[in-house]
Amino acid sequence: MNGGEFALAATLAVPAAGAAVVALVPARADRAGRLLGTAFAAVGFVVSLLLYIGSRGWSTPRPAQAGVSAVQPWHELDLTWVPGLDLRFHLGVDGLSYPLVVLTTLLTLLCCAYTVWRTPGARPGRALVALLLVIEVGILGTFLALDLVLFFVFFEVVLLPMYAVIAGWGGDGSGAGDSRPHRAAARKFALYTLFGSVLLLVGVFTVISAAGTADIVALTGGAGMSRPVQLAAFVLLAVAFAVKSPLWPLHTWLPDAHTQAPTVGSVILAGVLLKMGTYGLIRVAVGVAPEGARWAAPVLGVLAVAAIIIGSLVCLAQVELKRLIAYSSVGHMGFVLLGIATLTATGIQAALIGNIAHGVITGLLFFLAGAVKDRFHTGALDALGGLRERMPFLSGLLGYAAIASLGLPGLAGFWGEAFAVVAALRRGGPLWTTLAVLAALGGALTAAYFLRLLRRVTHGPASPVVTAADCRGIAGVEAVAWAPLVVLALAVGLVPALVLGLAGAPVQALVEVVR
Repeated sequence: MNGGEFALAATLAVPAAGAAVVALVPARADRAGRLLGTAFAAVGFVVSLLLYIGSRGWSTPRPAQAGVSAVQPWHELDLTWVPGLDLRFHLGVDGLSYPLVVLTTLLTLLCCAYTVWRTPGARPGRALVALLLVIEVGILGTFLALDLVLFFVFFEVVLLPMYAVIAGWGGDGSGAGDSRPHRAAARKFALYTLFGSVLLLVGVFTVISAAGTADIVALTGGAGMSRPVQLAAFVLLAVAFAVKSPLWPLHTWLPDAHTQAPTVGSVILAGVLLKMGTYGLIRVAVGVAPEGARWAAPVLGVLAVAAIIIGSLVCLAQVELKRLIAYSSVGHMGFVLLGIATLTATGIQAALIGNIAHGVITGLLFFLAGAVKDRFHTGALDALGGLRERMPFLSGLLGYAAIASLGLPGLAGFWGEAFAVVAALRRGGPLWTTLAVLAALGGALTAAYFLRLLRRVTHGPASPVVTAADCRGIAGVEAVAWAPLVVLALAVGLVPALVLGLAGAPVQALVEVVR
């Protein structure tokens, strides 16, 4: 086993081992268990960084060659898994998956560190950390899997742990009183996800039975599957991934889940779990069924713009902080879908950097929303006026995250939205030009609802709730959890090549096989 194979195996093994070890820590050592889980998460983050060693990095895109797969991993681990069914434990990392792998390990580390300072309610914090590590395994496995069945298995690993996080630590986390809202949100999340899982399973075995292999490297480009099979497979896979992303109109589980989830649950959910859907749409649905993608592209474009406009209008009517941020994800994922729907290098690059920007910025927004709710015990916008009078630092960070999310040039949110619109314009024709114009209008609405948020929460005289609250300063652990996201939002905005440079070659190769 060479260094790359070892790093791939360790990327999954470290959080898996950490979850098992933390779960065995006795109840009397709960804080020690949270510290131990954070240490495992830190090791996992370092290992994920090592995957870049030996990569092709910012290589110049090369045209696709006959007989050469569009998927060219930097590192691969390919082991026999189920010999009788010709299934393999096949992992790999390239420029499409690497930024998401690092984002996953970073956010998990920050969330585990955050639990050392504060765990919601009276339930044991070590159990929450163990669940976060299990979720990390599932998300990382999804980004690294190069076998369709293995991809499906990892895709499903996150379901029960995330259900447990929302149901066990959601709401006020106390488990007392009326527990129905957060348990109902957890059930809704599980039911929607199970619906998508059934479609994904049918789509996976449709592809395997038609192509005779589950290997994503061999399947990319269609693997000789007939047009009807590709159309059917793409519809099944696209709807399954649309549920997870979630994309309009299959998004209705998201606001409840975010509103009721604990802070760390919301950060992981928005930051990386949703990206499993958009990544799967690019890697699996578009890559494996390119004829289906070409056929469905106009429909995807229309749905994407509908998500942008409707999500923005709904945000303008929201009166609760976490719920507004949750609905904003619908609009941002609409821009990601619009980029994918163009089936161009510019559009897919826009989708990839949009994924990373959304994970960084929305993760920060949910951390800040959690800090507001911890101090003022409410997320109602009407009750939070004048925050800058009592907590100017927190108010400033909220303003920074909001303007990053609305797409201010120089911050991470700008590139994905702007170039999704550019990609649609470059497709040309009445339909795509109209979609580009409407998407740009949606960007303006995004600015409107975030500015409305800042006006109602941070400006004006301090409200009675803000005046009466104990406005303690920012804790050290909070600053540690927020600082990397603040820096990344600026770094990716100023140097988009941090993401785009890595993805250039694999995106160009994918576009060549889709044409």
